[in-house]
Amino acid sequence: MEPRLVGPGPYRATRLWNEIIELFRAGMPLRKHRCHFKSYERCFKASEAVDCLHELLGSNQNFGPEVTRNQTVKLLKKFLKNHVIEDIKGRWGKEDFQDDGHLYRFPPSSPLKPYPKKPSCGKEVIKFPDWNEPKAGTSQEHIPVKSVTMNSEMWYKRHSIAIGEVPACKLVFRRELTQTNIEEIWKSMTLSQLQKVLGLDSLDEVLDAKLVNSKHIVQNAYNVNKQGIVTLEDKSKELPHWILSAMKCLANWPSCSDLKQPTYSGFERDVFKTIVDYFGQMKEPLLTFHFFDVFVSVLGLLQKHSKAVEALQISCLLLPPENRKRLQLLVRMMVRISFNNDLPPLSESVRTRNLMVQAFSRCILCSKDEMDLDELLATKLVSFLMDNYQEILSVPSALKSSIEEHVVHLQRVQIKYAGADTDATFPPPSFCHQISTDEFEYQRATGSQEPLAALLEEIAMNKEISVKDKKKQLKQFQKSYPEVYRVRFPTPETEALLFPEKTKQKPPILMWALKKPFQPFHRTRSFRM
Repeated sequence: MEPRLVGPGPYRATRLWNEIIELFRAGMPLRKHRCHFKSYERCFKASEAVDCLHELLGSNQNFGPEVTRNQTVKLLKKFLKNHVIEDIKGRWGKEDFQDDGHLYRFPPSSPLKPYPKKPSCGKEVIKFPDWNEPKAGTSQEHIPVKSVTMNSEMWYKRHSIAIGEVPACKLVFRRELTQTNIEEIWKSMTLSQLQKVLGLDSLDEVLDAKLVNSKHIVQNAYNVNKQGIVTLEDKSKELPHWILSAMKCLANWPSCSDLKQPTYSGFERDVFKTIVDYFGQMKEPLLTFHFFDVFVSVLGLLQKHSKAVEALQISCLLLPPENRKRLQLLVRMMVRISFNNDLPPLSESVRTRNLMVQAFSRCILCSKDEMDLDELLATKLVSFLMDNYQEILSVPSALKSSIEEHVVHLQRVQIKYAGADTDATFPPPSFCHQISTDEFEYQRATGSQEPLAALLEEIAMNKEISVKDKKKQLKQFQKSYPEVYRVRFPTPETEALLFPEKTKQKPPILMWALKKPFQPFHRTRSFRM
């Protein structure tokens, strides 16, 4: 079984879990081992399992060479707890796996993770203002409607798609948008763009739209300081001052403005441990449990750099403002520490960048479910986040501009139908009023066939075009609208009346044509009487 790239989509974490189990079972060498004077068939040492799985994960493009041996051991602990493997005595259920010589084996069938059956929450319908209600004191009974006629020239300019006169309808006035309306528009267009970037038919299996707070999106887009960091309205949700001071100390080392210069060796490591402990005790990761599937789906786009950045930009815009601010400050600190050559090493055995990823990946992204590769996925996400944090944690300018233009359009433009003057620079509104089936059939019959019949009559009576062009246009019309054509020309004879045959005059018969062909003159003798 060859490893494959698992793209974005529903249940990506589950698909990755199941794929790694299948690859591990297929690739792990099994042989005979002896333990306590007893032989065991088809088993493997713990250290051999670590070697095999570490190599498998490192060569898998869904994870890559960033996976450490320690992370591989943690994954095998999950495998033992969830009965993907068992010891040679058939015991499992505990996370006591160690990188040593203990013997393990596969059970007859390693349990694959079932795809979760999420409750049908349905697609959330964004509630827009009701444009159909007129303003108080405005009557729509006697609003003049400009009629539209369609001639043959206009018809052919539209590629033979005849658009008849629209039935008379009421002029609809738009009301002023409320803040709630604007927030719902932000939510709708943001989720729509996220779905487009991920290339999904629906976000239903990846995200419950009801859990997306429209106020959070607007606050994250507009309540920012000069550095692009979110400013919180509720100051009680800010990071404690002592944590901010500790983060600034390491990020700006050795220029610590909030703290005095350290007086003992190892001070910077104690400060770092304090920060790690604070973020490690959070009950929920910064990217929240609700959005875990969204961010895991984005990881399937890492091969397409620009799309991955855009998807993460939009996804981070959905976070609660306090989470987004903490994420911005934490990632910025991690990047500065990684590139700060003046800062003493924070670990003897691990490079500073790898240490940042290992220390904070789980507080940024993790899953509630134990049967997940969340630690490996978090490592990949945090690494990409550190490399592109300035773009990812900024407000997507293109999305913001499109939403603002749409809001302005809704506030300024009125809907006008039936040929009333409209501003052609704006796209037609995307709102419609639902009607019954009977109304639809009636409007289709009366609203399209009558003007089509008038258009057909105009083509038939047009004397300015040649007979050849008229026949061509009639044939095209007959092909597009056979019912309308059949009413006007029920029989071939009625159609033939448009093209009366001209009587062909036969050339006059000349008298000389009846004579014999011309004979040359021969002189003959004449006899006079």
